[in-house]
Amino acid sequence: MSFYQEDIDFEQVADSGIQVVYIRSSLGGDYIDPKFEDNYAKASAAGLSIGFYHYVTARSISQAQYQAQFFVNTIQDKDFDCRLAMDFEDLQYLTDTEINAIGLAFIQTVEQLSGKKAVVYSDSYNAGYTFSGAITAYPLWVAEYGAASPSDNSNWNFWVGWQHSDTGRIPGISTNVDLDYFTDGIFLDNSGPVNPVPPPPEPSTSYVEYRVKSGDTLWNIAQLYHTSITAIANENALANPNLIYPGQILRIPIPDNTPSEDTYLTYTVKPGDTLWAISRNYHTSIADLVKLNQIHNENLIYPGQKLRIPCTPDSGSSKPVQWYTVKSGDTLWAIAAKYNTTISALVSVNHISNPNFILIGQKLQIPS
Repeated sequence: MSFYQEDIDFEQVADSGIQVVYIRSSLGGDYIDPKFEDNYAKASAAGLSIGFYHYVTARSISQAQYQAQFFVNTIQDKDFDCRLAMDFEDLQYLTDTEINAIGLAFIQTVEQLSGKKAVVYSDSYNAGYTFSGAITAYPLWVAEYGAASPSDNSNWNFWVGWQHSDTGRIPGISTNVDLDYFTDGIFLDNSGPVNPVPPPPEPSTSYVEYRVKSGDTLWNIAQLYHTSITAIANENALANPNLIYPGQILRIPIPDNTPSEDTYLTYTVKPGDTLWAISRNYHTSIADLVKLNQIHNENLIYPGQKLRIPCTPDSGSSKPVQWYTVKSGDTLWAIAAKYNTTISALVSVNHISNPNFILIGQKLQIPS
């Protein structure tokens, strides 16, 4: 559970027969779930067995190790009973080799720093066709819905957790919640706080090479690696970031502490809503909404459900808003350079779905 479940009455949860709760503590390299402390305090007071999970966004081994230290540092003063969970679902465009190397680096670092055992959380498809090799030595917590039991096509010989529903309803929680069965293997032999661990060190930057594919844009590539168009353009000395070609090799900088969260508004789903309509209204994509809200079935949303929508951070500044009118020959790159900002900032503040497409006469807000 996370802040998606809003305010939870853990006494009712415990009274309903639930025995174990997994609480999201953190995401990426710098984001602590807003309900982490509150959820932990209330679940602990209700006498529930507690585990923590971290949502991994790493794109390199170095970044995975940094995120692991951030995770352990975040939970280090907490008592808990269950294995520390790696939730690594952000796999888009990574190769299987990269996925396994990043996942292994994260989970090894977590165990080394914390002195606690860990568990791999994965859907059944990736448990059978993506994760393999050394990482399968760590126990599996598998997500598979609508089945009588988890399928046996996994690269693991057994599981210690089975998430059997993502639409559970239980007393004390006003939203849908994931439901799981756990075996004794989910529990730690040495419950209690982790070993003392310092905050993550000064972040470094690692690099990967990316071969441009047909249809790629710097925007898409930057989104994939959780970096910025400007960073990629500068690293590769691109005179025109709108001009890349299939087969081109780009060097992608991946800072360990790539920001993991921006500011979001909350939208309440109404009868008749679809993710497609919501994404159109807010100039975002279905894929972004699915990822941001951890939606397992993009065709299944329900009235009253709370969705996070990416939006521009409100700085609270009293400075007047500055606007620019697009002229013939303008590009976002040139406008960003003129106003000492970034393409990503212009895209975000103006809800631009395609940074390669702006119109003459279009009014753009310039980020302060």
